[in-house]
Amino acid sequence: MKKRSLVLCALAALVTAGVLAGCGNNYYFDGRVLPPSGIANRVLIAIQNPSSGSKGALQFVDAYYDIRQSYNDKVPFFSISGYSGSLPSAIENLPEQQAGVVYGSGDGSFTQINYAKESVTGAAASFNGISSQAFISRSLTLAVAASQQAHTLTVVDKTYGKSYSLSLPGVYRVSLNPGGTVALAFVQNSNNIYYPRRLLASESTSLAAYYAQNQSWPVPYADCEPKNLPGMCLAEVGSVSSSTLTPLTFDRPVKALWSADGASAYILSCGPECGGSKSSISILPIAPFIIQSGQQSGSVPTQAQLITIPTPGGASNGLINSTTLYVLGQEMMPDGFFGGHLTIVNLTNNTAGAPISVSDSSPGQPTKLALADDNTLWLGGVRCTEGERYNNNLPYGCLTMFNVADNAVTEIEPFQGDLNGIAAVLSLHKIYVAEGGQVYIYSTKDGSSINNFYVTVTGTASDVAYMDAISDADNTDY
Repeated sequence: MKKRSLVLCALAALVTAGVLAGCGNNYYFDGRVLPPSGIANRVLIAIQNPSSGSKGALQFVDAYYDIRQSYNDKVPFFSISGYSGSLPSAIENLPEQQAGVVYGSGDGSFTQINYAKESVTGAAASFNGISSQAFISRSLTLAVAASQQAHTLTVVDKTYGKSYSLSLPGVYRVSLNPGGTVALAFVQNSNNIYYPRRLLASESTSLAAYYAQNQSWPVPYADCEPKNLPGMCLAEVGSVSSSTLTPLTFDRPVKALWSADGASAYILSCGPECGGSKSSISILPIAPFIIQSGQQSGSVPTQAQLITIPTPGGASNGLINSTTLYVLGQEMMPDGFFGGHLTIVNLTNNTAGAPISVSDSSPGQPTKLALADDNTLWLGGVRCTEGERYNNNLPYGCLTMFNVADNAVTEIEPFQGDLNGIAAVLSLHKIYVAEGGQVYIYSTKDGSSINNFYVTVTGTASDVAYMDAISDADNTDY
């Protein structure tokens, strides 16, 4: 009862302050509108199969008090109104825009939600069937998806009201820079990378004539759509000379991370864990690959010019913090099992430290990283019982707490199941996770578990996001 009274007082004070400061409008920080729920620290939870009559729901909880209900118990739980997607699996969190986009793996839906109104805005984009990965730019105007079942890279260009399905057999991953100026597509069991490029009218005409005569596209294009008058082409990353394409080859590339100045892409080659030979990070200038026609500049580097940093511990995911790149991957160990490793790369001199053992994950499967309070970095993956730690009777779990101040593993959290989502609730010294299909909370001070009784869900929790984060950087899937 005392706890509920504190909630009531806190909310009343917050709303009063907002009204006074905003001359009739409720603001709580950075010009953001206080939402209908009155909750200022919300964690969004994507839930699959919440009931027999629904395959998906988006609920949110009060992450300050770690409760799902209203302070007076009149509202048993809060949810995003109007959501009807099937099997929501990934949240792209855009708190600066007071928006989020949720992908539904059951129906291929890509739904935009309004954080200020706590309701669905509508479809963020429509893709060509089910996608293995999808993202939208911060402006919410360009969306890309790896439509693996349809063997296409789908690009939705909302600025021009166009949608393109570009043929790319085996495509399964895609990376989009925040500004929506460069997108890179990755093909399973391939060493090549592809990028879409919008065409000028004159280019469309000449390419249509070329295709009509040759029934193929000139290098570096793998496909252009529509074929009778293309508006966009898909090109392979490589240098072109005398109508000859020399591809830049990587070693099972899976993802691109973007430098703070927007000039470079850090390409993650996952190597052995994806069926390749050597894992590494390659630094690729993005200027030649800009989507907007006529905006490209510079030349594509040759293979010899490409800066590549070996990361023996693996490289399937990563996170950039200032001049440090944290690279998470799986390394094949002498006994044949894969072990999770974190490699710290110094971006000022492009050198990598020795791999550090962390929680394991199934090779090549999506993993998560999130920076949180108290100098902590949280890392997680799936099917950690298949890895080195479990099979050698070592402490194991799918979630690791790492201290970035002394570069040491603080704790391997106990096994709760697959780790599918991490939300850093900054300034409150906690993280929320979607682990084993349920919601758990951990302290960033010491890694201890925080009581999650009042935030557990009915159904399967597949992802979490801190809706009221200060910046879009609080986004483990971007």
